[in-house]
Parts: sequence; structure tokens; C-alpha cells
Amino acid sequence: MDAQLGLGLAAIGRPAYITLGRDVDLPADRSWSALEARAHELLDTAADLGLTWFDTARSYGRAEQFLAGWIPTAPGAGTVSTKWGYTYTADDPTVDADEVKTHDLATFTRQWAESRALLGDRIALHQVHSLTPDSPLWDDDALLHAMAEVRDSGTPLGFSTSGPRQADAVRRGVALEVDGRPLFSAVQSTWNLLETSVGPALAEASDAGFRVLVKEGVANGRLTDRGLPADSPVRAAAATAGVGPDAVALAAALAQPWAGVVLSGAVTPDQLRSNAAARGLVVDLPDLAEAPETYWSTRSSLPWA
Repeated sequence: MDAQLGLGLAAIGRPAYITLGRDVDLPADRSWSALEARAHELLDTAADLGLTWFDTARSYGRAEQFLAGWIPTAPGAGTVSTKWGYTYTADDPTVDADEVKTHDLATFTRQWAESRALLGDRIALHQVHSLTPDSPLWDDDALLHAMAEVRDSGTPLGFSTSGPRQADAVRRGVALEVDGRPLFSAVQSTWNLLETSVGPALAEASDAGFRVLVKEGVANGRLTDRGLPADSPVRAAAATAGVGPDAVALAAALAQPWAGVVLSGAVTPDQLRSNAAARGLVVDLPDLAEAPETYWSTRSSLPWA
């Protein structure tokens, strides 16, 4: 089955994020009401484009709340995935707050209840946010069995990954069993033309029956007009196809045989329409991948705006 394009809400549910150029993408008024209005405009555009997968998280500011408020206005609003494990630490939209990561039973219990209160049965996938090889989750029996209860009640579980050791986390997550059954059935990882190292592990996950979601397909803006050098092969391919470089980058992700959902991180309707041009686009590009350590070091240095 061909991969589908979905919409991730990481960059629209809170006042600041690390996408290049985001300082000019949102209005000067970044009150919660203004952000909600933009989120709903973006979701309306997604629905018009036929996108049916919407990905959020407890730590994306008020993204879950914005999505929950939009769903009743949109017939057939599609599939919702969300995440637990990070806590957004400010309720003031003028504050750039850090996220606090805690993979423990108390956080899981609290955030599962919070997500359910907002999104109810619309949650089709509940994911651990940024599961790494050194997370305490792996050895926390009480947490694992609490998660298994959610799995057994009918909500599929997954996990997202980040950092230069994504492949290790993916393989360990695929192998994790609780009560004789795999705990997870989906994985969401960063894969793009600059960071391809997790690809073989995602192929293994797909072969094992996992749904694979791809995030950061345009590398937080580095694979767009705002981040690419003038002589980039991505720019050349985009010019040939008559699309934006962002569409070329996302087309490369959509073309991966293991990909199930590729998430757009757009924050304006025009960006989302440009991203959507990736569907059906065939591209032929040289290897542009950086060493994982280089990629993730660069990502960590991107400014919040």
C-alpha cells in the first residue's frame, strides 16, 4: 500500500518551534486564540486536500485541544495519533518553555487520561514520545503492564524516536513483548534526505507488521527554500518537476517501501498545499545523507522562533 501524507501538529500548537522561518509564518499575535484559529485553518486545508491522518502529542502546547475543537466541525475527520512522555511546562503563549521528559507510570497514567478527555475514542494510536535506548521504560514492569492494559483494551500503541541512535530504539521497540505479545505495533521516526540512518531498522519494523510513520521529512526547514544551498540537487529536481523543494523531500520519504504515513509539519495553508504536491511525484536524487551525529548536532542548534 502506498504511503499517505498526514499532518503533524508539533509546530502549530505552541508559540515557538525550531522550523526555519517560523518567525514569519505565524502572526505577531501568538495568543492561544490566534494559534487555535491558525490551527483550524490549517486543519481545514488538510481536509480539503484529502489528508486523513493527524498527529499530535501532550507536549505540543495546546495542539490536542485545538484538534479536539476542530473535529466536530469536520465530517470524517480521519485518524488521530498522539503521544505521552513529555510535559509542556508553560500555559503562557508568550513564554518559550522547555519540555520535561518523564517516561514513568505517573506520567503515562496522567497523560493518557488527559488525551482521552480531549480526544476520546478518536485516538487510533497512542505513542511513547521520543523513546531512546536508555529510557527507563524498558525495565519498568509496572509501566509496561499499564501500557499493555491500554493495548489490550483496543488502542494500538507505538513509539517515536529521535537522536543518532534511532535504529537501536526501533529494533528494541519492535522486539519488546509484554505478556507474550508485542507491546507496540507502530513506530514514528525522523527520516529525511539528510538523515537516513534509521531506514534499515524501519524496513525491519515494517516487515514485522509495524505501521511506520515518518516525521521531519523536510528536516525542520533545511530541505526547503529557506535552508537549501543554491546548487542543491533538491532545488534542481524541484525546478524540473515544477514544485517546491519541500515536495521533492517529502516525495523521497513517501517513496520508501516501508513508509505508511509521512507527516507534513506545515504551519500555513500555502506550505501544506506545497507539501501535498509530493503525492505521486517521482524523484531521482543522489545520496545527500549526513552522518547521524552531524545531523542531530545541527538540529539541536536550530533556533526556536
